[in-house]
Amino acid sequence: MHGFRVIQNRQVRRGANALLLIGALVLAAGCGKTSAGDPAAGGAPQAMPVQVNIAQAENIPETTEYLSVLKSRHSANINPQVEGYITKIFVKSGDRVSAGTPLIQIDPLKQLAAVSSQEAARAAQEANVRYAQIQLERARKLYAAGVVPKQEVDNAQTTYDAAVAQLKALSDQVNQQQAELRYYRVTAPMDGIVGDIPVRVGERVAVTTLLTTVDEPGGPLEAYIYVPADRARNLKLGLTVHLADDAGNKVADTRITFLSPEVDPETQTVLAKALLENPRGLRVAQQVRAQVVWSTHEGTVIPILAVTRISGQFFAFLAVNDGKSTVARQKLLKVGDTIGNDYVVLEGIKPGDHIIVSGLQFLQDGAPVTEQVQQQPQHVTRD
Repeated sequence: MHGFRVIQNRQVRRGANALLLIGALVLAAGCGKTSAGDPAAGGAPQAMPVQVNIAQAENIPETTEYLSVLKSRHSANINPQVEGYITKIFVKSGDRVSAGTPLIQIDPLKQLAAVSSQEAARAAQEANVRYAQIQLERARKLYAAGVVPKQEVDNAQTTYDAAVAQLKALSDQVNQQQAELRYYRVTAPMDGIVGDIPVRVGERVAVTTLLTTVDEPGGPLEAYIYVPADRARNLKLGLTVHLADDAGNKVADTRITFLSPEVDPETQTVLAKALLENPRGLRVAQQVRAQVVWSTHEGTVIPILAVTRISGQFFAFLAVNDGKSTVARQKLLKVGDTIGNDYVVLEGIKPGDHIIVSGLQFLQDGAPVTEQVQQQPQHVTRD
């Protein structure tokens, strides 16, 4: 019995040793296959597919941006021509009015009293004129009868002429006071839409008080651009102006139509105006960004997303054929202003270079790549 157990243990050990040998052979075979057949172990790295833009010569504009205010060519600020208290407001903001429509009434009682006083003075003077005329006619008859000397007639004539002149002066004053009386009712100077009305009934206003505005809807606007005097020597009529909103979105293209002949002594700027015939979505007094295009020159641009910034310097990857294969080469750039989604390239890229625009985070200098050229126009003019 003991001998049978010994034989059985020997057989188990032999089977285990056989299994270990088979496993070692399989492992050795597998390792040998990997080292012999895996291209990643000893072969060249695979080329990475990338998209490229071919740099082209373009007309690059030289621009300067200024803050501009839009003003209407058919907009009126309504100020009173007289002082007084507001007694009635006939309209509200947003009302459409025609020329001559009453807008605001200013208390006219004081002016009415002045008109009545002047009219009374004129009536009294009319009586003086009639009396002076009677005296003149009497003097003429007496002189004709030889009763009075010629001097009496001359004196009567002088008195009559002075009375007539005084009557004319009083009549002019009455007309003036009556004309001023009409100013106490403020009316619309043209057809348009009433703007904000910042005054209230009972408020005292002066000739400098802004009562409201009347704007012609959809009318032409002018962009008021204030250019520093040291740059004004380059201003000329017809220069292109791009108008954009606060987010940089272009809202209109126009040209300079007016240049002030004088420099503002306080701001040391020169006023330039650019006309917008059919503004869309723009409002009076709106502030916009005005880019004045001074000139254009030939150059190249590069998409902003194709540029990386390292330690304050700008780099891009170019796809370069070294004669054997195409590889990515990192290029130091000198860039200028941005135009839309592109940088203006001052140094580092020339027309015909292949600019890599995708997969930049996976690229290294000298890495093999395969190009996929994006479709581009043959020549682009940016103005």
